[in-house]
Amino acid sequence: MTRSNIVLFLLAIVASGQVFAQRTAIYTNDQADYQKALALYNNRQYLASQIIFTAIQKETKEEVMQSECAYYIASTAIRLNQLKSDELVEDFVTEYPTSPKRNSAYVDVANYYFKNGKYAHAKKWYDRVDERSLTVLEKDTYYFNKGYTAFVTKNYSNAQKYLTRVENSSEYGAQAKYYIGYMAYQSDDAGQANQYFDQVQNQAKYKEKLSYFKADLNFKLGNFEEAIALAKEQIPYSTRDEESELNKIIGESYFNLGNYDEAIPYLSLYDGKRGKWSNTDYYLLGYAYYKQSDYDRAISEFNKIISGNNGVAQNAYYHLGESYIKLNKKTEALNAFRNASQMEFVPEIQKDAWYNYAKISYDIGNPYESVPKVLSSYLTKYPETTNRMEVEGLLVDSYITSKNYGEALKLLESKKDAVSKEAYQKVAFYRGLELVEEENYTEALTFFELALKEQINPEYTARTNFWKGECNYNLNNYAEAITDYKAFKQFASTNTEEGKIVDYNLGYAYFKQKDNGQSTEYFNAFTQNYTEDQVKLNDAYLRLADGYFVSSKYSQAIKAYDAAINLGEIETDYAAFQKAISYGYAGDSKTKVSELEQFVKVYPKSKLRDDAMYELGNAYNKSNDKDRAVAMYNQLSSEYRMSSLTPKAMLREGLIFYNDNENQKAIERFKTVAANYPGSPEAIQAVSTARLIYIDMGEVDTYASWVKTLDYVNVTDADLDNSTYEAAEKRYLDNDVDAAIKQFNGYLNQFKNGLHANQAHFYLAQLYYSKGLKVNATPHYKAVVDAQSSEFTEEALKRLSQSYLDGKNWIDAIPVLERLESEATFPQNVVFAQSNLMKANYQLSKYKSAVSYAEKVLANETIDNKIKSDANIIIARSAFNSKDMARAQQAYEDVSKVATGETAAEALYYNAYFKHKDAYFEESNAIVQRLAKDYSSYKYYSAKGLVIMAMNYKELGDAFQATYILESVIENFKTFDDVILDANTQLSEIKKEQAKTNSSIQTQD
Repeated sequence: MTRSNIVLFLLAIVASGQVFAQRTAIYTNDQADYQKALALYNNRQYLASQIIFTAIQKETKEEVMQSECAYYIASTAIRLNQLKSDELVEDFVTEYPTSPKRNSAYVDVANYYFKNGKYAHAKKWYDRVDERSLTVLEKDTYYFNKGYTAFVTKNYSNAQKYLTRVENSSEYGAQAKYYIGYMAYQSDDAGQANQYFDQVQNQAKYKEKLSYFKADLNFKLGNFEEAIALAKEQIPYSTRDEESELNKIIGESYFNLGNYDEAIPYLSLYDGKRGKWSNTDYYLLGYAYYKQSDYDRAISEFNKIISGNNGVAQNAYYHLGESYIKLNKKTEALNAFRNASQMEFVPEIQKDAWYNYAKISYDIGNPYESVPKVLSSYLTKYPETTNRMEVEGLLVDSYITSKNYGEALKLLESKKDAVSKEAYQKVAFYRGLELVEEENYTEALTFFELALKEQINPEYTARTNFWKGECNYNLNNYAEAITDYKAFKQFASTNTEEGKIVDYNLGYAYFKQKDNGQSTEYFNAFTQNYTEDQVKLNDAYLRLADGYFVSSKYSQAIKAYDAAINLGEIETDYAAFQKAISYGYAGDSKTKVSELEQFVKVYPKSKLRDDAMYELGNAYNKSNDKDRAVAMYNQLSSEYRMSSLTPKAMLREGLIFYNDNENQKAIERFKTVAANYPGSPEAIQAVSTARLIYIDMGEVDTYASWVKTLDYVNVTDADLDNSTYEAAEKRYLDNDVDAAIKQFNGYLNQFKNGLHANQAHFYLAQLYYSKGLKVNATPHYKAVVDAQSSEFTEEALKRLSQSYLDGKNWIDAIPVLERLESEATFPQNVVFAQSNLMKANYQLSKYKSAVSYAEKVLANETIDNKIKSDANIIIARSAFNSKDMARAQQAYEDVSKVATGETAAEALYYNAYFKHKDAYFEESNAIVQRLAKDYSSYKYYSAKGLVIMAMNYKELGDAFQATYILESVIENFKTFDDVILDANTQLSEIKKEQAKTNSSIQTQD
């Protein structure tokens, strides 16, 4: 009898108390169909049986039969995977809660899902089974199935609970022990895993799998030789994934035995988890190569460990640093040791890494923090280190070599020993020198004063006095500068660079004080002993000649001007002109004339040519050669309409006509002067002389009519005008600044277009400027500039343009500078105009004009390196912003040859940038390292350079260097938003790429 029939029989007995007619119906009317459906069900013909059960359920009135049919309908629905089959089971349980098949339904459905591998579904139904209602045999199946279901769904605690109950079962024991052992294995409980695996190792079913597990367990228990033997034995029978894991076991076992050469091939054959290695995997292979002295391959593995933060990573970075050192790659070693020194997992490694990091920082510089700080921090952290004396020595030297003087001074201030005091003197001196290069003379003086407090080293004491003199000179403190230069001469040798030029500087300081006697003495001494810089020597001869000239020592002036002309480096036209004038003052008018005539021919583009023509006209007039004088004056006024000498020449021409009684010609010239140069002194004199001619001619009415057309002439107020102006001028000449300012303002208020308005505006502007009131000075300089050209125009143009430049008013500055460029007679003012025109145009993004002026500046061979550097940097920046990369690259290379300070840092950065673009990655890195070593105080370009270095390492396949540098930039340079944004972008890209092969890298999508 089948189990179903027995159940049916029992149900019939239980139902014996029901109406007898019903029992008879069950066994007589539906029994045959029921038995047929049950037979079909047992033969797995589920759909056919389901149809019959459904028909019986509809026709029968018997509740027991309905219950039976409902059970089998739900059971067949489960097996046929019909929709809502679960609901049929639930409906059966709900509708027939007292059915004996309730528990059987749960077990039946659960077992069915279990056999079909639908463990999540099986678990749902096993959880509803009442195990107390199960037979012993049913319990074993239930425990195993439920335990295995929990195992498959990774619920190891439940799996252990149920599988343990059947570990001694004859049917399920072996399987249970295997899975219990496997869970212990997965939990790294090697002891328990071995215990269970040993009990089933003779089972053929598990033998192959157990060989792999036993190999791994022996590895975890430290039985490395046994692990190697078992793994090698298993490899021929393994899948590709298993073979990969077995290679890892063999490789790591050899590694732990110290057999690195045997470990390498097996470690290399490991495929990783899902195709990815971990940081530990890279470390093991890298260290094996390291122990074999194969440093290139060691680096190629270690540098794949990026952003690691554990003991393995610290160890890897330390040995990565050592590998780089072995290959003399100190830049790369610096980053590796720095990383290892910042981790505290292994204190001994941290200490040694920090020591190496400090030493390499001293050797090559440090882009992240000052070298003195690194060395000092090491001594603070490890005060008892055996390397203390060595590091202290490096610390003192680093204060100078790092050029990070500000930070070095802070570190030295608290130290009292003699060595530190000497270092303090040197560092203060070099910081002052650095500020001189930046033209920050006031602050530089502060540091030179600090250097002179610790006068331990005589050489630096002397040099400090010299550069202190340079600062005072540039701040117009000429008396103080003289004192400083003389203090330098007391201590220093004339063979030093400063010693060779100190007389030149003293000459200029006295020259500025108008002490011509002392000035010529020092310029003369300089010219007797100096031969190196011909431009500077040329300039010294000019100033020596000027000193003789203003001292009326004309024959000596002529010799000095001749010496300047013979050198031919700068301002030969000026020397030739002054030489001609000197002959005139010496009484040799003939030679003066011939020299001036020669000058006009030889220097057709000289700014002094109009001066020469004017002097030549005067010389002709003086020698009574009136026709040649008039011709020369005419030529001057024709060729140089804007020259301040033109109205003077025309006035002189008119006077010649007046003296020769050619009154009409004279009046014509005087009227031209009065009309074209209103308000000028020449115009006033022209009106005055014309008045005399009209009186002589008896044409006073004509004069009166004419003079009324001149709004700047008021005959009745002339005396008052003169008197008021002269009073103010006297205060000015007496250097009574405040009184002069008051009276010049009074004069201009009373005589807005007065006879002396131009002079008053200029002197008032100069007075305001000398008091530092540049805003007050500006409108008065502008008034001079807007008036007719005069001897004040050039200086006013320079000062007015400087005022606009100081206020970054580039638009207003440009036309003033353009006038200064075209009208200036002094070469230095032309250079000033051109150099600032290039800067102003650049600020307005007028790159073509900026480059044009920069080229003009560079065409002047006499300019100093600072101006050359400015011109080249303008060309470079303009070209870069205009996308002319070829020219920008060349310009930045030119800048780097002459630049200092921040400009040099910028040039180096762009040199590295272009090397990167041209795929010269190692050369680019060398430039960035130089930037870090020599210009570390310019943090912005240091940070940008590091990003370029990281990009270079990315291209060179060194992920560690690339990511570490970028992470350090992000950590250390947070004030530079653009740099941080770039660094984060690059870091994200590198990590995303490396995460494809390294499971230890976490990325953010």
